Amino acid sequence: MTASGCAGSGVPHLDVDPFDMSFLADPYPAHELLREAAPVVYLDKWSVYGVARYAEVHAVLNDPATFCSSRGVGLSDFKKETPWRPPSLILEADPPAHTRTRAVLSKVLSPTVMKQVRDRFAAAAEERVDALLDQRSFDAITDLAEAYPLSIFPDALGLMPEGREHLIPYASVVFNAFGPPNRLRQEAIERSAPHQAYVAEQCQRENLAPGGFGACIHAQVEEGAITAVEAPLLVRSLLSAGLDTTVNGIGAAVYCLARFPDQWQRLRDDLTLARGAFEEAVRFESPVQTFFRTTTREVELSGAKIGEGEKVLMFLAAANRDPRRWDKPDSYDITRRASGHVGFGSGIHMCVGQLVARLEGEVMLTALARRIARIEITGEPKRRFNNTLRGLDSLPVTITPA
Repeated sequence: MTASGCAGSGVPHLDVDPFDMSFLADPYPAHELLREAAPVVYLDKWSVYGVARYAEVHAVLNDPATFCSSRGVGLSDFKKETPWRPPSLILEADPPAHTRTRAVLSKVLSPTVMKQVRDRFAAAAEERVDALLDQRSFDAITDLAEAYPLSIFPDALGLMPEGREHLIPYASVVFNAFGPPNRLRQEAIERSAPHQAYVAEQCQRENLAPGGFGACIHAQVEEGAITAVEAPLLVRSLLSAGLDTTVNGIGAAVYCLARFPDQWQRLRDDLTLARGAFEEAVRFESPVQTFFRTTTREVELSGAKIGEGEKVLMFLAAANRDPRRWDKPDSYDITRRASGHVGFGSGIHMCVGQLVARLEGEVMLTALARRIARIEITGEPKRRFNNTLRGLDSLPVTITPA
């Protein structure tokens, strides 16, 4: 991992591969190198620009006219190659098209709707904690971080009971596909056919239960807000955005609280800190590590000139620990004002499932803190490797009831 040479515009060239397995296993030393090298760097391995400081990441996220999403938010440029699946009407779209479809999802997942489902989500969290207290020792990823959202979100969406085992692998494919043509991406796409088929079928109107989020999206066709062709694609966006962020966010929070018992005690002493504990875990662990944008024109960013049609890789996780923006960025502190982190993005493309993720994270951490005195890690945590997401595959823990 070395820095070498400079481009004409004074942008340092770095020999860093953010999709290499050793980088994914421990990204922090490289994040620091990227931040300290310059506000804008050039990554020779994939011929892309990179931004790792908070100010530049935030600037790119909040200028969709210059840094567009419609050419793909992964390495692949949709202007030059065919996407592996029909592009997302939310993630891979720009205004004005994005504005219209985004409004539909914002209505379906509004704060008002979250208030209506809150009691149901909280009750499901309590049920999950009951089951975990019976077990005492369990895997905090499969038995908690995955099991809880899977017990509540697919029902809220209106999915059929059978086939839900495809949901998490499908999200994993989507996020691996944003990376380069490495082994992670190729294997994910090779395995994706059954997951894709399941999701495509579930997104059709006749397969969604009345009253769920999915049916509400389809109802917008009658309102004239979207077309019958767009509706299933918007349900698909919800399926990939509504589950993985939550699973990895809850996994990150439990992993943090188990490692930092002083913070766990703080939460137990004051349950109103549950939302902050979840938010700080999203900043600290950054379940979504990176996203790309493509320049629509020649632009100057913090003194660096970037030409039109260039891919710019935003290191969201590095920005979330940038000492220029955060005090003691490498410490997990549930009383921190973590708002402003870019763990859910920022600007018009801010994660559309964030209200669902925040609600599930908050009610789950509240239920755990109310009834559990201690969480101890009792085995080696295992990483789940993904080109875009950072999370664990396994976290063996033992809990002590309160």
